[in-house]
Amino acid sequence: MPIAETPLQLPVPNLPAGFRAAGVHAGLKRNPTREDVSLFVSTQPATAAGVYTTNLVHAAPVAFDRARTPGEGFRAIVVNSGNANACTGERGMADTEAMAAAAAEQLGVLPTEVLVLSTGIIGEFLPMPTLLAGIGEAAAALGDDQAALIAAARGMMTTDTRPKLFGRTFSAGDRTISVTGVAKGAAMVGPRMATMLGIVMTDAPLAVADAQRLLAAACEETFNCVSVDGHTSTNDTVLLLANAAAGGECLSGPDLEEFGRLLHETCQMLAREIADDGEGATHVIRIEVSGAGSRDEARQIARAVADSPLVKTAVHGADPNWGRIVSAAGYAGVAFEAERLTLHVNGTLLFTAGAPVTFDATAVSASIRENRETEIRLEVGDGQGAVRFYSSDLTAEYVHLNADYHT
Repeated sequence: MPIAETPLQLPVPNLPAGFRAAGVHAGLKRNPTREDVSLFVSTQPATAAGVYTTNLVHAAPVAFDRARTPGEGFRAIVVNSGNANACTGERGMADTEAMAAAAAEQLGVLPTEVLVLSTGIIGEFLPMPTLLAGIGEAAAALGDDQAALIAAARGMMTTDTRPKLFGRTFSAGDRTISVTGVAKGAAMVGPRMATMLGIVMTDAPLAVADAQRLLAAACEETFNCVSVDGHTSTNDTVLLLANAAAGGECLSGPDLEEFGRLLHETCQMLAREIADDGEGATHVIRIEVSGAGSRDEARQIARAVADSPLVKTAVHGADPNWGRIVSAAGYAGVAFEAERLTLHVNGTLLFTAGAPVTFDATAVSASIRENRETEIRLEVGDGQGAVRFYSSDLTAEYVHLNADYHT
């Protein structure tokens, strides 16, 4: 089934200083208008950090990158879409190493300086002659403008309807620091580390330990708080490259804190974009849980609501069905007093003190139907645990896309 493209939802950022990118159609995807091989290249050695899927069944590129990060001296990330290179055994790892070697040869760097990402159908071997030729084409197409960045982001897409990009800048003394992220994901999104594929590039100088710590913290609070269908992928990876092209010493103190804030914002916006682009989605669902005993408990409640097919279909049908929401919170496995539970949907109180309240169901239904984002706000007590979690509604189109995905 062809995937209809939708317009970009956010302004296109610039690449940070010292980065180039490219995306080309090599032939891994049947659609000739869909890029399927991408390169993200730093003109100087970069610090790299990574966060990876917790799925015990993971793809060869996950094992490849996990063994190399965090570290220093990286120059490129090569990406293919259309084939996950997962559940492919020894050949899959050999093919991953061959991708890194081919990119290194094209760029004049060492294979140990290249990281690899793959996404797509599980359990099929990569068509290496096609892929290697595509890596050469991508290397020849490298650019540092927005068009190059968009093409590279498109080359990561599978059932996404649009590339996902976000960027910010800030001043650190006399230096301007840029942070730019790209991501892909529309289904098989229920990560417990990051989500699908994400790349964040920055021209900031970062110590290895700081890069890994800040990326892990950002992923925990953003990509780890999004679910389209509750399915943790074999390929989930988020990589950070920091090439120090902005100059100066490694960020520290308030400057490092500000970088962490921008990294968090970048990951948060990309995570929301993934939920908003959930396969077949007509609504993005923002779930705010507060008053839990801990942040983990709040997230556990939010995930139960986010993954409930009955909640997701209610939102799709613009049905303010409070019973589905409060019952999902109740089976999340987190202890709380039902009499303390309060529920608002799009700002309207629906349930409090263990019972529903009188509300204008027609007006609440209209607020769901007429807005792309639906807010579900749950207060479960007076604890300090709180979380923001993103999901999407469940539609007939989601079923069609996934029923037809492989065949």
